[in-house]
Parts: sequence; structure tokens; C-alpha cells
Amino acid sequence: MLGNEVIGSNRKDQHVALANQQFTMASASDLEQTRFVHHSLPEIKVADVSLKTSVAGLEFAMPFFVNAMTGGSEKTGAINQLLGILGRETKIPLATGSISAALKDPSVAHTFSIMRQENPDGIIFANLGAHHDVENAKRAVDVLEADALQIHLNAPQEIVMPEGDRDFSMWMRNIEALVRSLEVPVIVKEVGFGMSRETVDQLASLGVETVDISGVGGTDFARIENARRTKDSYAYLYGWGQSTTISMVEAMSLPASSRPQILASGGVKTPLDIVKLLALGAEAVGLSNRFLQLVKDYSVEQAIEEVQVFCESITAIMTLLGARDIASLRQTDLVLAPAVEAWCKARSIDWTSYANRSSQGVTSFSP
Repeated sequence: MLGNEVIGSNRKDQHVALANQQFTMASASDLEQTRFVHHSLPEIKVADVSLKTSVAGLEFAMPFFVNAMTGGSEKTGAINQLLGILGRETKIPLATGSISAALKDPSVAHTFSIMRQENPDGIIFANLGAHHDVENAKRAVDVLEADALQIHLNAPQEIVMPEGDRDFSMWMRNIEALVRSLEVPVIVKEVGFGMSRETVDQLASLGVETVDISGVGGTDFARIENARRTKDSYAYLYGWGQSTTISMVEAMSLPASSRPQILASGGVKTPLDIVKLLALGAEAVGLSNRFLQLVKDYSVEQAIEEVQVFCESITAIMTLLGARDIASLRQTDLVLAPAVEAWCKARSIDWTSYANRSSQGVTSFSP
């Protein structure tokens, strides 16, 4: 058993180190290339703007959160402690990395629960893979006294991971059981490979009410796991999947009446990235590596300041757009990136509607 524990601990530290190597401050390309149409008369003031949103029935003070990252070793436990302090001081919601390590080895449970100890009243999501059963899910929730459980989908990562799973045949059955059995909300998320509308629709059919499409553009777990291999390179799978922007338009192409609540993450670096994804239809936006770098290399105080700057900047951008709240952002006009436009054409998604949403109420003036 000790050998497996050491492998698990080392893997968590390897993941953080390899994620550090991938980090860049550049936003995902098609997110950066998606542009708001500037209208010169916002007709609101900064004080009119509300950043509040609701995710899985939980009230967020801000429309972004620290997404699943780490835990399972002493080093990653120290990171979770700093994130817990960040959540306590700023009210930003938090998610841990997968708690499966603590289920296998209870001696590392404290590397996850430290986040709750530091942040007793904050919103915290536990995280677990889709292959886990109801009993394990309840244990994961208990470790953190979690407000919700993220179930992550990571088939490409598992395939490339040397010791990864090879059987995904029970995932849908497990997810449906978790949704029915758990007392806390279940959020199903990808881990950076994006989602199709078909996937989102399948999840909705299982009773899932909140989905994080988590697209390509941030940390690439195929690249991380390939770096851990000693043979049979899977380098050709780098970049596998759909970008965050493409995953958003895929999800939003489903009928509103049957579409679950959508969260977005993957390659998000700036307040403008967040506002773009909210305007595309996300209820909230997750960031991982962006805050990992701050708490790991600088200080929790600097991370606290960054959360405050993000809130101020999002408020400023929403003012420019004349959007008083998150729902109002969906009436703003965006011209999608060329790559997204091409994807939409191939998938029969109406990409022009995003650029002309505000014009529906425009008065036509005759000379």
C-alpha cells in the first residue's frame, strides 16, 4: 500500500510542477479574438452594476471562482491552505482537486480538509472522478463539508496517463446515481478538453443541472500525462478537444428549456475573458492556474488583491457594455473569432446571432 501512496503523492506534485511549465498569461486565442461591439452610450453608472450570480443554487458574490486544482500531498496541501485563506478573505468560491487520493489513503485527507478549516463559512466544491460510486462521493463531500460536488470527466487524460483508467463504460450510470443520491448539488465538469452539445444534452438527460464545459486553452492534461510517460508518446493528442469559446457556443445551441446551467473555464486569464464568457451564456467562470501562480510564487495577500482587482475590472467592463447584471450581458453584441465562426458553420450553429443581440430593440431613424 505504501508504494501506491507514494505514487499518488508524487503524481500530485508532478501535476503542479508540469502545470507550472505550461502556464502563460496569454488568454486562449479564440477567446482573445472574440470581440465586443462597442456602443458609445452605456446609459448606466458604475454603481448600477451587480456582480452577483447563482451557481447550483448557491449565491456567489462574484461571477468567477477558483476551479479544481490540487491536494493529496504535503506540498499541495499547503497550496489548498493558502486558497482557503483566499476564500475566507475575499468570499471567492473554491474547488479542490480530486479527493480520490484521500479516499485511498486517509492520511492525506488533511491536505484537502485544510481548505475548509481555513474557510469555515465559504463556498467549497469537492471534486471526484466519474468512476466513483455513491459511497465514495459521500465520503468526498464529508472530507470538505462541501457545498457541492464536482464530478470530472477526463477520458483523454486517463488514456495518456501511464497508470490511468481504461474503462469508461460506467460513467453515465454513476453520474445518474450521484445526482439522485447526493444531498448536495452535482456539477459535472471537463478538465480542459471541452464539451460538445451532445455531451451537455446527455448530462441533462441524467438529471445534471450544472455543467462546466472546461475547454481547451488552459492546462493541457494530455501534455502533462505524456511528460510522465517513459515510452509510447501521445504528443499527437496535445490540444485534443474543443476550446472554451467553442464549447460555450456548442452548449448554448441547445434549447433553453432543456439546457442545464453552464459554467465556463479553460484558458481564462483576464477580467475581459470572464466577461466574454458570461456574455456567451456562462453563469460563472472558473480560473485555476492563474491563482495557483499567485499563491504559490507570490503571496496570499497578492492573490487577495488580484480578486479585488478582478471584481473592479469586471464592474468597469460591464459599465462600458451597459450591463447592470450578469443576465444583461447576454444582450450585448460579440463578434466571434474566425475559428469559432468556421466551427459554427460546420456544426450548423447560428454564429451571427451573437453579433446582433442588442439591435432587436434599436429604433430606426429616418432622415
